[in-house]
Amino acid sequence: MAAHVIADDTEALAVAASLAAEFRLGASARDTERRLPRAEVDQLSASGLLAVTVPADHGGADVGARTLAEIFRLLGTADGSLAQIPQSHFAYVNVIRRQGTPEQRKFFFAELLAGRRFGNAQSEAGTRHVQDIRTRLESRPDGSYVLTGVKHYSTGALFADWIPVLARAEDDELHVAYVPSDAPGLTVLDDWDGLGQRTTASGTVRLDGVPVPGDRVLPHHLTFGGPQLHGAVAQLLHAAIDAGIAAGALDEAAEFVRTKSRPWFESGVETAAEDPLLIQRFGELALQVRAAEALLREAARSVDAAHAALTDDTAAEASLAVAAAKVQAARAAVEVSSALFEVSGTRSAANSLNLHRHWRDARTHTLHDPTRWKIQHLGRFVLNGTRPPRHGLL
Repeated sequence: MAAHVIADDTEALAVAASLAAEFRLGASARDTERRLPRAEVDQLSASGLLAVTVPADHGGADVGARTLAEIFRLLGTADGSLAQIPQSHFAYVNVIRRQGTPEQRKFFFAELLAGRRFGNAQSEAGTRHVQDIRTRLESRPDGSYVLTGVKHYSTGALFADWIPVLARAEDDELHVAYVPSDAPGLTVLDDWDGLGQRTTASGTVRLDGVPVPGDRVLPHHLTFGGPQLHGAVAQLLHAAIDAGIAAGALDEAAEFVRTKSRPWFESGVETAAEDPLLIQRFGELALQVRAAEALLREAARSVDAAHAALTDDTAAEASLAVAAAKVQAARAAVEVSSALFEVSGTRSAANSLNLHRHWRDARTHTLHDPTRWKIQHLGRFVLNGTRPPRHGLL
């Protein structure tokens, strides 16, 4: 696959805005038909967007968190499913940046610049909790490994060239094995049936004795032995998706009211867009979206600052800033996508219009991890100065 190499942050944002405008046109039809966005994901790869965090000394643009968050926000305004697909891709690029050997970084960064994609195989169902990982990575005498397990919610795996697999070795430490999508014993099932984010193909990955060379395994447990931004960056992108969904829903609601809604007869105005009660409600919704976007920018700034000078304090500040952004973005996404019907009127509930896709995407994506625990960590820090934990989900 030939891929363009993006030069800098400015070009990355211009490419993202252009693709978002294009992806927006087919988003409703893809959702209605559950038509997987293979062509669109190929466009993402060819555009060079999926390689923008490759370090400069390996030929990449090495964009900062502010740019990366805005890329995801822009994509989220267009299609809440499509924006989700590359989220894990960037999380596992970060694992290579932090834990890869020079040889591993050279190999995988070249793959990324060529347009290759990472999926994910990390979450498991039926275990005690989300960090109870039971997939096993067993060593062989020749230094290679064998993977065995079942993964769920494997967003991006169906579209991936490489599938990073979260697994525990014999010492029970956490590792990431980067497995080619055509590896023997690896099966990716398109069995995702979520009410929202219908086209992410977040199905099941089965690993039946999958062989893995030793140089394709990274010690992910070392990531959490000191101050780290793995969780902050991953959660920042989730917040950006929610902020994008909220903005996209608000834009569609405003367009609907301007062009299709009728004013309530008691308002005494000629158009719905002149109704003072609707104007008030749109102002309230705009505040929610603006707050989400402002906190997203502040969180990204904190992540960039911590990246430049990583300490326990800067990492904690970044994690807390991202937590605040994620809480507000999740609230905005759900409220605005629901209020879309409130402000637009009965006609907006027509199934054929598929305006409910915004709410379905928001409701599904905001279940990813509970915002109530993010609020807990914010409160603990304010009251007791307790830094957030280094578990990678904050």
